[in-house]
Amino acid sequence: MHPLTGFWRSIEALHSVVYFAPDAQSRYESLGLKGYWMGYAASRAGALGTPAAAVVVATFHGFAPRLVERAVPDAWRMADPQAVLAERLAIARDVLGPALAAHDVERLAARLAQVVGRADLAGKPLAAAESSLAVPDDAVGALWRHASVLRELRGDAHVSVLVTAGLGGAASNALQVALGRAPERQRSVRGWTEDEWAEALEDLRRRGWVDADGAPTDTGRAARERLEDATDRAVDAALDTEATAHAVSVESDLVAAARAVVAAGAITYPNPIGAQAP
Repeated sequence: MHPLTGFWRSIEALHSVVYFAPDAQSRYESLGLKGYWMGYAASRAGALGTPAAAVVVATFHGFAPRLVERAVPDAWRMADPQAVLAERLAIARDVLGPALAAHDVERLAARLAQVVGRADLAGKPLAAAESSLAVPDDAVGALWRHASVLRELRGDAHVSVLVTAGLGGAASNALQVALGRAPERQRSVRGWTEDEWAEALEDLRRRGWVDADGAPTDTGRAARERLEDATDRAVDAALDTEATAHAVSVESDLVAAARAVVAAGAITYPNPIGAQAP
């Protein structure tokens, strides 16, 4: 296991609360968006500006193009992108504020700011987009913003690793389901048809990663670990020695904070983003 596994899992948990807040859909709908998926797509891709569907498909990777096209570009004319981003931040504050009331949020935010400030975002489009947004004045908002930059940095790196391995969006999701890292409903959540899913499973069988019943093989488990290791190396390369030292120094407190968020019910496991518990 990588020395900073706890750090990265905690970053994922802190960032992802905006996708699981029970009132997220209604709050985005109040701005003019339609349904959960459009709110998700617009709030996550909005940092890029008003990107075309093809850009969102490429950067998100794991979602079926037809699903993305249901939300983008219509979302940009149905709601003010800046209002969507503001509402996303408000959701993060409303969830994290109470959950982290007993934690030193200012210190956590300051330490993550030091990591973000020294991160190399080359080849990391979503991370770079998040970093271009203003840092909120409040500690909770700043903590979430910095966690979001770092979450997308790792996500961008992981997409690059998956693409290099020749794993398409459906196959990468099917592997997560087979390994129990994502729920069975993942196919429909990500917009893949039954035929596309079957084709993805066949790809995994040809690789020897799942058996005839779709269960993961030892080879498949080892392959998933190699993908994770490659992602770790890519992320390590994006952080210099000082940034890594800051991450190490804050890891234990960050894990405690993330576990408080989980204990508050703000995120559950397994989940559609395939995140692992801190």
